[in-house]
Amino acid sequence: MVQLVGLVELVELVEGMGDLVAMVQAYILRALEEAGPGMKVMLLDAETTPTVSLAFAQSALMRQEVFLFERVQEAPSQEDLRHLKCLAILRPDQESLRLLAAELASPRYGAYHLHFTNLLPKAAVKQLAEADMQEVVKEVREIYIDFLPIGSHLFGLSLASPLQPLGSRWVEGSLARTGQALASLLLGLRLNPTIRYQEGSGPAAMLAQALRATVAREAAMFAGEGGPVVLVLDRREDPVTPLLTQWTYQAMVHQLLGITNNRVSLAGAPGVGKELQEVMLSSSQDEFYAANLYSNFGEIGATIKLLMEDFQNKAKSHQKIDSIADMKNFVESYPQFKKMSGTVSKHVTLVSELSRLISKRNLLKVSELEQELVAGGDLKEMVKEVSEMVQDERTSLDDAMRLVMLFALRFETSSSSSVRSMTALLRRRGGEREARLVQSLQRHAGANARKGDLFAEQNSSTKNLTGKLFKGLKGVENVYTQHSPLLKQLAEDVVRGKLRATTFPSLTPTDTSRPAATVIVFVIGGFTYQEAHAVYQLNSQLGAQVLLGGTSVLNSAAFVDQVEASYPPQQAEAGAQIPNYL
Repeated sequence: MVQLVGLVELVELVEGMGDLVAMVQAYILRALEEAGPGMKVMLLDAETTPTVSLAFAQSALMRQEVFLFERVQEAPSQEDLRHLKCLAILRPDQESLRLLAAELASPRYGAYHLHFTNLLPKAAVKQLAEADMQEVVKEVREIYIDFLPIGSHLFGLSLASPLQPLGSRWVEGSLARTGQALASLLLGLRLNPTIRYQEGSGPAAMLAQALRATVAREAAMFAGEGGPVVLVLDRREDPVTPLLTQWTYQAMVHQLLGITNNRVSLAGAPGVGKELQEVMLSSSQDEFYAANLYSNFGEIGATIKLLMEDFQNKAKSHQKIDSIADMKNFVESYPQFKKMSGTVSKHVTLVSELSRLISKRNLLKVSELEQELVAGGDLKEMVKEVSEMVQDERTSLDDAMRLVMLFALRFETSSSSSVRSMTALLRRRGGEREARLVQSLQRHAGANARKGDLFAEQNSSTKNLTGKLFKGLKGVENVYTQHSPLLKQLAEDVVRGKLRATTFPSLTPTDTSRPAATVIVFVIGGFTYQEAHAVYQLNSQLGAQVLLGGTSVLNSAAFVDQVEASYPPQQAEAGAQIPNYL
């Protein structure tokens, strides 16, 4: 069995630094190239499967001579496949190593090229060497892709509730897994970071310290570019952003339908054919989606119309086949035509379903009120408007709950009696669980749990804006986008060297007032696609490289589930005070 190959020369070949999808693609393509020509099988585990699928369409890998995809498992088939090379892309965790060792002891393939997504312990190399009695392993490499490449500047994990009930401690295993993902990203980008964290957050301090310990222990591996900053945040410092209705295309789809590893289920949508029950949304594989990720609701409708008109014109030209030359042109352009047809069908179906849900749930009115709440609406006026909206039968119970949650966060310190009256309105509609969740949210991420004044910037913004249309409106002129995520301001402060050292201390002696060209913001509890859009704007405006990651990608439903998991019913009923922060 060959020795572990160093990755310095491979990392130098990685293209698209800062584009995380391109980085993962480069690592995998290089691994395929190293394996050489010939038919291959790709062996994955439960966590590397979504990483690979987020970076590549299956058809793209098949063009690289990958003809079979398998999961490393307890009892694989005994079929003799020695004519195939096996390219294994696995996490170096105990379970994957154990299953791989069993595979190597009775190899099914002619040669094994092993690639691990993080640092591989020396003991693991010995374990695999002892299992490789038939000497089928040709190479062992580390490729630093131990995270989900969600977008060019986005990465994450699939940890829906990473913290224990009460929110002050990590769930067993979640801290280690999160630290490993961040370490892998830093190794992949060859960065030696300054690590800063949100003061007062126990989980943030623990993650920062765990990451710092890894960097110190593997100092030779982190001897790359200095100057970048890793900023660890706690979701509970901004519970408002994940509760708001979203209006950019990507965020709307996730809010109303849900996006899981680039897949969107339309199984429950009326009138949707079988071929569109599940659709793929990938910015690296869908040009229309990539160009319109951050288009607002009005813009996306107009763009879809243009797309349809372009498709109809092309369809008409294909109908005119009067000669052999016409037939040849049609055959040559048919794959592109068919792809365009699929793109049109997919996005027309998605936008139609979004429109249906917006109308059914009266979300234009609901969203306008949400924005007024968080942008500084008057208490007396908000009591009246929220009460009316909560009691309106057109307002779903979930949307009513979100409104009351936002009301509670906004006015909990100035009018607790008004908050109680709002939760009572939920109970009158049969929303006992929803009313309890409002109380749980106050304990989980209310004023007593947060360190800063979440509404300070919002209160100073323009109130009662009158813009009601989306198309052509930018920034605060749009009544539906008055709110700006806290994360955007924090990221900008890091880039400009203005983030306070007292509230976001550094674990290493460094000049925190120095601007940072590269910043990795990681949110314990998950980030939203609204925050992803804010970071995209920040990168465009400042010419910086801000990467955003989190334990998951949130929509309102996922955030509410997280609150419920962090504050179980029996504790909510007891009304105990929660020590959210250490």
